[in-house]
Amino acid sequence: MPTLSLLPASTSDYRTLAEKRLPRFLFDYIDGGAYDETTLRANVGDLQSIRLRQKVMRDVSAIDTKIEILGERWAFPTALAPVGMAGMMARRAELQAVRSADAFGIPFCLSSASICSLEEVAKVAKRPFWFQLYMMRDRGAVLELLDRAKAVGCKTLVFTVDLAVVGARYRDVRNAMAGGGGLWPMLRGRYLECAMHPRWAYDVGLRGRPHIFGNIAPFLPRASSSSIDDFVGWIGKQFDPGVTWKDIAWLRSVWPGNLVIKGILDPDDAASAVDAGADAVIVSNHGGRQLDGVSSAITILPRVVDRVGDRAPVMMDGGVRSGLDVVKALACGAKATLIGRPWIWSLAAKGEAGLIGLLRTFKGEMKVGLGLTGVPAAADVDAAVLDR
Repeated sequence: MPTLSLLPASTSDYRTLAEKRLPRFLFDYIDGGAYDETTLRANVGDLQSIRLRQKVMRDVSAIDTKIEILGERWAFPTALAPVGMAGMMARRAELQAVRSADAFGIPFCLSSASICSLEEVAKVAKRPFWFQLYMMRDRGAVLELLDRAKAVGCKTLVFTVDLAVVGARYRDVRNAMAGGGGLWPMLRGRYLECAMHPRWAYDVGLRGRPHIFGNIAPFLPRASSSSIDDFVGWIGKQFDPGVTWKDIAWLRSVWPGNLVIKGILDPDDAASAVDAGADAVIVSNHGGRQLDGVSSAITILPRVVDRVGDRAPVMMDGGVRSGLDVVKALACGAKATLIGRPWIWSLAAKGEAGLIGLLRTFKGEMKVGLGLTGVPAAADVDAAVLDR
């Protein structure tokens, strides 16, 4: 484990700080994965094992990290992935995240299970943000959320398809975050642990109002101090194991903007997503939080690109911890990457300044990777930069 640094320089530094500043049950919630966490580790390890091919004496005096996907221009090919309950890790975390993403000219994707609502995020956003959704049994709730997303200017819907059955995360079981009768009773029973983290307790627990789920609150019996219990009970009943590609086709018919399907780990599924109307797909295993023992995202990525890359942009998330990882993902065929844990670690550790610092580091690392592989434009990176 890296030593604690006053000036965090890398994703692992922010993770270390987040671990110290968050109550254990919250840190484990964002840090952990399903079952034995083999896929979580593979996501990171398989990316680290890829080697870049250094090329010198190339003109890299003008490095260009910009890309364009789905009609949007990104300052560099990394977006902030949807993170559920982010506002429990940092005060109104979703607001800090969208401001940081806007400052860097990259997309921010708001989770449907966010603490801050679509409307609250829209008040501070300077550009259209993305919205993430699951297919719920209550199709009326789906339509209402889509209408709210359209009303605040969202143009891209990220639809997550890998929660037909919810995987078990043993860290959450041990911490009573799962299967223990609800989160809010658990929080009430953690006064001592929370008191040992006074910065979090005051800034987030008291000032941040982390018990209200802004997007889901209208569907809960009440929006009170027990809303977390209400949310857990309601959302647990809403995951629909009967969803098929016909439902995605229905979604395509009612959503006029970009439709991105997240949670693809099979080339055939990628083709089915595009056939159903997806404008792009995200290769993802939910950060290793669903089915443990599946392949890492970076391992599956080239196969998905081979299958649908000429029909729709392919992005990926899972294990991306640096700008060099972004270059590796581009070389394996991704048009862009998304990061989840790194951005919430940095916010939990240092607030908005931490996330700004993390993004600055990512972009700097990426520029070094482009410069020393001899490909000064991110849009031109291909398999030739890999050392095979």
